Amino acid sequence: MNQTKEKTTTVHVEDILIAYQRLKDLVAHTPLQKNERLSEKYDCHVYVKREDLQHVRSFKLRGAFYKIKTIEIEAREKGIICASAGNHAQGVAFACANLGINGKIFMPQTTPRQKIDQVKMFGKDQIEIVLIGDTFDDASMSAAACAEEEGRIFIHPFDDQDVIAGQGTVAVEIMNDTEEPLDFVFGSIGGGGLMSGVSTYIKNVSPHTRMIGVEPAGAGSMKAAFENNGVLALNKIDKFVDGAAVKCVGQNNYDICRKYLDDIVLVPEGKVCTTILDLYNQHAIIAEPAGALPIAALDFYKDEIKGKSVVCVISGGNNDIGRMQEIKEKSMIYEGLLYYFIVNFPQRAGALREFLDDVLGPDDDITTFEYTKKNNKESGPGLVGIELKRKEDYHGLIERMNQKGFSCTEIDKDSRLFHLLI
Repeated sequence: MNQTKEKTTTVHVEDILIAYQRLKDLVAHTPLQKNERLSEKYDCHVYVKREDLQHVRSFKLRGAFYKIKTIEIEAREKGIICASAGNHAQGVAFACANLGINGKIFMPQTTPRQKIDQVKMFGKDQIEIVLIGDTFDDASMSAAACAEEEGRIFIHPFDDQDVIAGQGTVAVEIMNDTEEPLDFVFGSIGGGGLMSGVSTYIKNVSPHTRMIGVEPAGAGSMKAAFENNGVLALNKIDKFVDGAAVKCVGQNNYDICRKYLDDIVLVPEGKVCTTILDLYNQHAIIAEPAGALPIAALDFYKDEIKGKSVVCVISGGNNDIGRMQEIKEKSMIYEGLLYYFIVNFPQRAGALREFLDDVLGPDDDITTFEYTKKNNKESGPGLVGIELKRKEDYHGLIERMNQKGFSCTEIDKDSRLFHLLI
């Protein structure tokens, strides 16, 4: 497809309805479920759109499948190519296997084995995986060069008219399945493919519905574009919410979101982690970080949504079980229940026992302790992680440290030091 034309073309309701008709027998019509616990918590009607139950556990299948379907004849001749470390790769692989089209998928060498195996499983013998570079940007540049060299068709993960139309089919299902007017729809933003498609459809069929985009605080590229009045690349992002950690949103996606979104909420990564754990423990929903963003944003809108009808799109559920300890730790730090200190211990007998007996509270627990005594110095640093039962206990802990002469530095407030030591 001509790239210049894509940059100047918008997406219409008719495009999304055509995509819906072509995809309805190929992708799962995921459920729209009323969540009683969330509804009670926020005193409103909360519905969750379960894209985590899609065939590849992500909405990304819709846009990838529709894009490839629209160029099926040409794609059979030339083959297709994409770059992705996650859900887009799985969607492309699934479509290639289903349509019998050869595909090359470029992934960073740092991609976890579990994700690589998932792509292989969905793509079967129709795809070739190329591991190259350390980052998505490295893989993307190599994929673009390969596409030009081999004449393959590049399938963009979000900045493409057909991809946007495919993602917009989520909204068609939402509006078909709801029996009451919707006041709010919350959806995550990475490159912007999901919310540009969903907002196009819903704002045209239900103009009063407020469309709220949600980004991780460490990768607010759409928010930055809004403030800049144009697309720009962030110098640095936090990659933890990997499904939404994008340095630069798409031009098409920005143009559409600028027209239809009512607000963008930035959610701290620690809050996302708390939401992931709550969804699992209280609702039996396994959400990936990007999928949990819309639910996490409800706390920031709790006054506005009271008594209203709200839809949250859980965009995906590809969460690596190996990340759960990190997720728990980030959640506890955000909730004020876990702290890491560098404590200067006096180099005298009984100092450590004094710290345990007189500084720690009755419900405090040490989770990390690294210390080496050095007799040639008056004091020596120790790395101490302390878990509290209640966040209100923090001030008492600090006060007792000061009273007993244990000077300390709280390293979880220094991101560089924290990542170096923990």
